[in-house]
Amino acid sequence: MSELSHKDWIGKASAIHFRDRAFIDGKTVAARSGRTFASVNPATGEVLAEVASCGEEDIDLAVTAARRSFNAGVWSRTSPAHRKEVLLRLAQLLRENLHELALLESLDMGKLVGDAATVDVPGSAAIFQWYGEAIDKIYGEVAPTGEGDLVLVRREPLGVVGAVVPWNFPLDMATWKCAPALAAGNSVVLKPAEQSPLSALRLAELAMEAGLPAGVLNVVPGLGETAGQALGRHMDVDCLAFTGSTAVGKMFLQYSGQSNMKQVWLETGGKSPNLVFADCSDLDAAADMAAFGIFFNQGEVCSANSRLLVQRGIKDALVDRLVRRAAAMQPGDPLDPASKMGAMVDARHAANVMRFVEAGKKTARLVAGGDLVTVNGRGSFVQPTIFDDVAPADMIARDEIFGPVLSVIAFDDEAEAIRIANDSPYGLAASLWTDSLSRAHRIAGRLHAGTVSVNTVDALSPMTPFGGFKQSGFGRDLSLHALDKYTALKTTWIKY
Repeated sequence: MSELSHKDWIGKASAIHFRDRAFIDGKTVAARSGRTFASVNPATGEVLAEVASCGEEDIDLAVTAARRSFNAGVWSRTSPAHRKEVLLRLAQLLRENLHELALLESLDMGKLVGDAATVDVPGSAAIFQWYGEAIDKIYGEVAPTGEGDLVLVRREPLGVVGAVVPWNFPLDMATWKCAPALAAGNSVVLKPAEQSPLSALRLAELAMEAGLPAGVLNVVPGLGETAGQALGRHMDVDCLAFTGSTAVGKMFLQYSGQSNMKQVWLETGGKSPNLVFADCSDLDAAADMAAFGIFFNQGEVCSANSRLLVQRGIKDALVDRLVRRAAAMQPGDPLDPASKMGAMVDARHAANVMRFVEAGKKTARLVAGGDLVTVNGRGSFVQPTIFDDVAPADMIARDEIFGPVLSVIAFDDEAEAIRIANDSPYGLAASLWTDSLSRAHRIAGRLHAGTVSVNTVDALSPMTPFGGFKQSGFGRDLSLHALDKYTALKTTWIKY
């Protein structure tokens, strides 16, 4: 990414073409109602495009197309080797269109274009490649029955998968759902967040270019209360995969019960703890990663390490290091490679983050940031913010803020650290820092979190499952385990 300057990115952004229509059955179409919504650049307040606002009728058309393609077998009954070939081609197309996709991510939701170009887009390509490579290596089973019986157990695709994804990593989150669902042979109806629909619409075009048949991947932009609800309630959707807030996840569970009892897989909120023990010899590394864990992507990360639990004897030394790092990570133009943080996704979300900041000022000690700022007089940007002397019961220590706000909490011993870390309605991720291998294993086993990162933060890979406990949801994205969500086991019992 170093070869592109601020001026280069601005030039590329001025020439970009925004897709603004739904993608249903291999064609771009307007919403049947004619309604649109504005896709806004949060760094400038400028309207990028008026995007089709799909409703119940559009969702039904997309689901019908998905069902028709599934029943026709143009994808569902093709060989795993063929699906592999198409997904590998799609991964390559993502790489070939790196700059365009990175700009769509940055302009649409405010993230740093450098992060989108080095993390988001390459990561999405890698995941499509990983599932493409994996799918022709998944074997069925032969049950250990007696003579005269042959019992086969096979994985079969479910049918039509609905996917509802958030705005913080638009392309990545779409990929996390679509790659395993498509690899398994399903047809997909994808609803991107209304704040960030542009990269998903481009993904649909690239998937067709890669060889995906019409109707297999449909993208229906729209509002949650219309398009999202219609997808959740649809009687012909076999499975609904969702990443987003816990409150909306609970609504999808209700929609399932009110309709056809479709499977619902949820990855929802988080309030991840980061535990630093006094036997951590490299406080600089701990500070670097603690800053990354809360300020990366403006803190708009479900697994952000937003609670920093520090053993009392080293707390002040670690906080001093973090304050210096926060000072060096002030927000700037997302298209400037020199910027360290981008814009919040929209003014409404920025105001909500600031509501938590103002509450924190009343109960804890503000040691860094705390202001809503503009860049070149425009946009919605929140400074990297750190509160020290936070009580575990404070609102900023319990509620998911989804912004660059860190709560520092002191503890005295392991038992107290574990108690504070687990005292949360969420259980998505956790991190811990220690030079003791025994302590690392001991504490990792007692933290109620789907992923525990030791001497790093928020570690993930296509090879490892990602998901949580408690109100962080259930089911797992990434790894071979994600295929469990999008397949069903079929037993065929043969007497001979």
